[in-house]
Amino acid sequence: MIAYIVRRILQMIPVFLGVTVILFILRAPGILPGDPVRMITGEKAISETLYNQIVKKYGLDEPLVVQYGKYLANVVRGDLGDSYQKGRAVTDILMDKLPNTIKLAIAAIIIEMLFGIAAGVISAIKRYSFWDILVTLSTSVLVSIPVFWLGMLLQLVFGVKFKQWGLPYLPVSGMKSAQFPTAIHIILPAVTLASVSTAYAARIMRSQLLEVIGQDYIRTAMAKGLTYRRVISGHAMKNALIPVVTFLGLDLGAMIGGTILTETVFNWPGIGYEMFLAIGQRDWPIVMGGTIIIVLLVMVINLLVDISYAFLDPRIRYGRHEA
Repeated sequence: MIAYIVRRILQMIPVFLGVTVILFILRAPGILPGDPVRMITGEKAISETLYNQIVKKYGLDEPLVVQYGKYLANVVRGDLGDSYQKGRAVTDILMDKLPNTIKLAIAAIIIEMLFGIAAGVISAIKRYSFWDILVTLSTSVLVSIPVFWLGMLLQLVFGVKFKQWGLPYLPVSGMKSAQFPTAIHIILPAVTLASVSTAYAARIMRSQLLEVIGQDYIRTAMAKGLTYRRVISGHAMKNALIPVVTFLGLDLGAMIGGTILTETVFNWPGIGYEMFLAIGQRDWPIVMGGTIIIVLLVMVINLLVDISYAFLDPRIRYGRHEA
């Protein structure tokens, strides 16, 4: 197990380096439109001397390879540079926003676990019934709807229309207000972020449970006189949940990395929204720092999920005979 963990950690290094290289190539002059120096100074005209001073201050006049080497050395020390627009350390800016993104991702994964697994189980044990058809149609719709459009639809219905109709309504923007606490503000963005993943979780749960129900040991348990409910809860669910739990673990990392659309729609003050604002301002240190933090989180979560296989299924062992 220890050797496996060490190998996985070593495999993260080229992934991390590849991400940073791609980011540096994208920020090279002429690759993407916009001049970060002009964004720093605003629309006002500046002299060539001042322009060159700003370029030199941020090391933008050095060869890209030299800039990359210095940046990588700073990242290893935990220094992600300074924001062009805010003049603050990027690490401090993103660490202030990271807890908000994690809160949103955890709320979404809880919704996914509760509704996705429940819907999949109901669909499997009531196969070809009204409930099975309802789950199948609902998941198909959720998978096909763009996340940003679903978010705006939820804002319109549960935030605007419910308020107009005199019904209890939900906040549509921000993280907290005088009228609503954070726990209420997080409902709509969490539902939006979890929508597609909940549909996939329900589908995986349904297919895995149906496959397990057809196994010989399930029929043997039924023949011994156990009730159908006990067979499902005590035998079938344990094995059917393994791929679902794996999906949920991997999806938590994907949610953290994919919050930019949801946070932007709901003005949720997380890393994704901060990166969205930074992209418009060509504030590359924040964009690169946010991407690096998200990549590291995703890799760590994926590693933890892989390690959990051995605990979820005792038949799995990471040793010299692993594939």
